[in-house]
Amino acid sequence: MEQLINRPHARQGGALWRSAGLLAALGLAAAPLPALAGKKVEMEGGQWFSIGAGFRSQFESVDSDSDFSLPDIRVYTAGQLHENVKFTFNLQQRDGDSVDVLDAIAQFEFAPQFNIWAGRMLTPADRIEMSGPYYALSWNQYRQPLYPSDQGGQAGLIGRDEGVTFWGTAGKFQYAAGAFYGLEDYSNTDDKRLYAARFAYNFLNMEANPGYYTSSTYYGDLGNIFTLALSLQNQADGTGSAESAGDFSGYTLDLLSETVLGGGGVLTVEAEYKSFEADYTLASPPPAGDCFCLFDGDSAFVTAAYLFSNSTGPGKFQPYLRLVENSPSDADSSSSAELGLNYVVNGHNTRFNLSFVSGDANASGYAGDDVDIINLGMQVQL
Repeated sequence: MEQLINRPHARQGGALWRSAGLLAALGLAAAPLPALAGKKVEMEGGQWFSIGAGFRSQFESVDSDSDFSLPDIRVYTAGQLHENVKFTFNLQQRDGDSVDVLDAIAQFEFAPQFNIWAGRMLTPADRIEMSGPYYALSWNQYRQPLYPSDQGGQAGLIGRDEGVTFWGTAGKFQYAAGAFYGLEDYSNTDDKRLYAARFAYNFLNMEANPGYYTSSTYYGDLGNIFTLALSLQNQADGTGSAESAGDFSGYTLDLLSETVLGGGGVLTVEAEYKSFEADYTLASPPPAGDCFCLFDGDSAFVTAAYLFSNSTGPGKFQPYLRLVENSPSDADSSSSAELGLNYVVNGHNTRFNLSFVSGDANASGYAGDDVDIINLGMQVQL
């Protein structure tokens, strides 16, 4: 799902990740693209190797300013060395910057109930962070406070961090729990670890995703879904400065309901309540030193979408409404509303979006400029 970046100056291994990403990108560039795109090669003995790609482009108008960008280009690779030993290695280029490693995972998969992944991967978190932009329901979903690995690179980047995750399923129960580097430097001078977990129960049909990932809609392909989940994260000395260390903890309750109606239309509702506790925040930083400051307070959102049953051309229209409210403990509240229209051609692999967002909510959780944004976006995955 959100496919398995380098964090600048986060740790000494950063140069190694960048070098590996560059070499892999050069190797891919030298190969004939038509032979590689969206391909899976199977070998004797059960080994296989697959490669694919994805990109998102958008035209964005913010008040009177407008811009076209390719915010995200990715190359996906995966393989199986043994029925219990697999790997994932993905690359990403963001906003025209250098190519970096997005994911690098050694996957030891023993049974549905118990598996181990090690390397750089998604930290178990709430649905919007686990689904990522490619498997989201709305186009502009990052307008509420995010966990540390989705901040700016000091504690992970793009929801990824380096560590170990244990995950599995038992009946309709799904779990993922792990330990990660989390914040390094700043307040965490003693190298304390970030601990993260996600627990979900599927009351109706089971969600189907690789590993412990999530999606925010299945366009009705899995039938009726009703899933509740709890995610937790904690890191001692996970916020603040070297002079003033503080702790971070957070939890999220999220819900996904998808109902296939009698006429073939699909009603999807996604909702979330998030609560963070951080000793030092953007509004209340420590008295001295550079701060890794987070959000303290509560946040909630709800998104409702309807996928029409009849096709219009090659795809189907899916209008949606998303409302966000952020309530920090030490600053004014913020909010945003997004009215959007997805044109779904091939699920999450090919879709177009037209959306209008109004409000002052953003990913920090604290109020920003009160703006009106119009987006025209396109997403393709092979």
